[in-house]
Amino acid sequence: MAEKLEMKELAEVAVRFSGDSGDGMQLAGNIFSTVSATVGNSISTFPDYPADIRAPQGSLTGVSGFQVHIGAEMVYTPGDKCDVLVAMNAAALKTQYKFAKPGAAIIIDTDAFGAADLKKAAFASEDYLGEMGIDPDRVIACPITQMVKDCLADSGMDVKAMLKCRNMFALGLVCWLFDRDLNIAFNFLKEKFAKKPGVAEANIKVIQAGYDYGHNTHSSVANVYRIETKNKVPGRYMDITGNKATAYGFIAAAEKAGLKLYLGSYPITPATDVLHELSKHKSLGVTTVQCEDEIAGCASAVGASFAGALGVTSTSGPGICLKSEAMNLAVIMELPLVVLDVQRGGPATGLPTKSEQTDLLQALFGRNGESPMPVIAATSPTDCFDAAYSAAKMALEHMTPVILMTDAYVANGSAAFKLPNLADYPAINPPYVPEELKGSWAPYLRNPETGVRYWAVPGREGFQHILGGLEKDNKTGAISTDPENHNLMTHLRQEKIDKIQVPDLEVLGDKDDADLLIVGFGGTYGHLHAAMDELRAQGKKVALAHFKFINPLPKNTAEVLKKYPKVVVAEQNMGQLAGWLRMKVDNFVPEQFNQVKGQPFAVAELVEAFNAIINK
Repeated sequence: MAEKLEMKELAEVAVRFSGDSGDGMQLAGNIFSTVSATVGNSISTFPDYPADIRAPQGSLTGVSGFQVHIGAEMVYTPGDKCDVLVAMNAAALKTQYKFAKPGAAIIIDTDAFGAADLKKAAFASEDYLGEMGIDPDRVIACPITQMVKDCLADSGMDVKAMLKCRNMFALGLVCWLFDRDLNIAFNFLKEKFAKKPGVAEANIKVIQAGYDYGHNTHSSVANVYRIETKNKVPGRYMDITGNKATAYGFIAAAEKAGLKLYLGSYPITPATDVLHELSKHKSLGVTTVQCEDEIAGCASAVGASFAGALGVTSTSGPGICLKSEAMNLAVIMELPLVVLDVQRGGPATGLPTKSEQTDLLQALFGRNGESPMPVIAATSPTDCFDAAYSAAKMALEHMTPVILMTDAYVANGSAAFKLPNLADYPAINPPYVPEELKGSWAPYLRNPETGVRYWAVPGREGFQHILGGLEKDNKTGAISTDPENHNLMTHLRQEKIDKIQVPDLEVLGDKDDADLLIVGFGGTYGHLHAAMDELRAQGKKVALAHFKFINPLPKNTAEVLKKYPKVVVAEQNMGQLAGWLRMKVDNFVPEQFNQVKGQPFAVAELVEAFNAIINK
């Protein structure tokens, strides 16, 4: 009689898929996260790409990872360490084992651990488990490669095509381990390979084989685990990446404003997916142009804004450097423009597939002259939708370029996204020049309350005008080199930004009596929130204030930062937010926690560092 498996319920679990960059680990991880999000689990993912375009097969530098953290209740990070590690070859085990918990289950393809594979991965002997101190009882070792070949022997596929399905066997085994519904995975594959039904059928067959292998052998594990969603909120959900959510946010804002959306872009990691996604939506009034270089991408978006569209340009840190002249053109012309900066590791080419927060001061000051721009930083993959909408609304209503900052971690990571109702979002009302001003209007005539100049879209009779990069007279719009006029225009452009109303800074946790206030911005929100939760669970009085709106700062910023006896600003740079806050808040001297590793914060390290500050 077969052993009856016990179904154990878990609150959360983290799974890490790893293998060669051609092994489909990102796809396997995406499908597993989609399956989990569809059943209502909270998820947080972290794709960890190699920087090599295509490293030699089996090499240590070519390993690609994808970690997904699923929970019955809200999860804020992909997890410091994983509970299950899938290692499709020896190099993956060698480089990724450090991300596994001490008691983690490890799934390996024994066919990829031959003598040559071990040598490439720098193992000293064939006892690779002993060499790494891994308990064999925790290892689910199966000949995945051979089993996939056997499974697809009658498919008519060549061996190379068969081996591309190995990731699906591992996925099937993981789906069995966590009692996932395979039909969701099947539907995902049918949609992805709609034009290649044979490929979809082969992958579906292999997923089922992996699931059956786990079911029939119990895979050295005596339990199947289930993660039940605790707080289900009705609605339609999808697993969405930050880049896709950003693209959707721009589309929603353009629709709400009644405008066409134009994206002028030049491909750059990790921002290119926004261009790819928007290019699919011509039916929604979206125009995308892949320009010859970064400055052309930005300049074309400025032109689209002058013509009356929502102009957007997307890039990463190196592209912001190149776009700066065209961005400044939008500053002096006072035209709406959204500049998306998906931050990556630098300087120069740096770490193009890794994540940092090192562009903040560039966003605030990285242009010639006094050139103020609002800066917004998205806090999570799903928040990218709201952040993109807010950036577009701010640009359109205040006639200014706005920088929207995300980062590689947020942009490539994913989470369960409840599809929003656009009717719930605030109206977007561009300041079109009133018809009654016809005859008395000049290009820099402003709304006296907001300081925003009126927008005269080309084609309106009686509102012909010229804009350009030379300073203009405040009254007539003619070119002016008058020193007093330039001083006035400089102040008017700054005051317009200062008058923008942004939400107050919210304080979470022990907001009334915290001994330590944690401060951060952008994509570190989940890790800082998790660190706060852990410290509070230890009995410490801790609060969190996380900045989404960085310029202008929320009106209550100084009040919040001066309320607590100890404040630590934690960021993935050398202290850029801390420096900005010291500039804007008198006598603010915070503690700092800074890392520039190209990797997300580890919650355990944050907790240790923050405890040291509390106990100082």
